[in-house]
Amino acid sequence: MSYHFTTTLDLPFEQAIEKTTAALKENGFGVLTTIDVKKTLKEKIDTDFQPYTILGACNPHFAFKALSNENKIGTMLPCNVVVQQQEDGTIEISAVDPMASMQAIENPALGEIAGEVRDLLKEMIEAL
Repeated sequence: MSYHFTTTLDLPFEQAIEKTTAALKENGFGVLTTIDVKKTLKEKIDTDFQPYTILGACNPHFAFKALSNENKIGTMLPCNVVVQQQEDGTIEISAVDPMASMQAIENPALGEIAGEVRDLLKEMIEAL
């Protein structure tokens, strides 16, 4: 089982982030965190890295359901979506497959929730 869904876009990096954020919103997700990995690595260890941003996406409805069924599930939230520029200049968008994360937890209710979130994230990636 793959742990992510991935597609590529032929857009400038910042526009790809905007398009991805809009697609997440259309599927009921908000972006709680935005981590500019390139900037952070430059500031912290003075190294250069390709444009790489992690969007911490959350669907409040499903987050509440998951937290209500497993109070430690917050260790696996939010769902990360990565926007990164490849060496050839293409932009790659990858979203976590929450089913892969949930395999470690023995709680059938979470499997159902993760399946629904998985479908939404996969749909979002395919729509890009």
